[in-house]
Amino acid sequence: MSMYSHLKDQWHSASTSNVKQENFKRLIEWRRQPTVVRVAKPLRLDRARNLGYKAKQGFVVTRVKVRRGTFVSRMRPWMGRQPTKMGVSKMTVGVSIQWIAEQRAQKRYPNLEVLNSYWVAQDGHHKYYEVILVDPVHPNIISDKHINWICQTTMKGRVYRGLTSSGRKARDLRHKGIGAEKARPSLNAHDHRGK
Repeated sequence: MSMYSHLKDQWHSASTSNVKQENFKRLIEWRRQPTVVRVAKPLRLDRARNLGYKAKQGFVVTRVKVRRGTFVSRMRPWMGRQPTKMGVSKMTVGVSIQWIAEQRAQKRYPNLEVLNSYWVAQDGHHKYYEVILVDPVHPNIISDKHINWICQTTMKGRVYRGLTSSGRKARDLRHKGIGAEKARPSLNAHDHRGK
């Protein structure tokens, strides 16, 4: 087995492997750091390379901290009858937590474009993702035939338009054909009846 296969197996069973103990030590330091932190190299090298990362100039990796749980926190009604649809718990937005992490990284580095992201750790309050960003005007990126598609003007602000992997998943674009007729061209075009 290759080194990347061993890394994949370790992270695939993170709750039972030594990744759990290592993350316990890392999180003590990560909780005190800002929301978006630039890192020198990816923590999960196999996953980063699988998503398009290369150890060359023009690629930037950041670690982003996002809250866990639902987005809306409303006060529970304390007078009168208790309706069945009181709208207190399980109120979420149509944006996944990973997609929120990508948008925060894009906001921190507006001159870069988000390529992809992956999970690295979580605790009781936060989830941590590493986001891969690319400089679309860097000469190394422009000359690389495998990644220079991100230099096109149509890729500008792609994370805000749901063109990343987590964005496409939140837009229900992971499957085609029967049962997915109302997911395209967008959920908004079909009054959000596609999901």
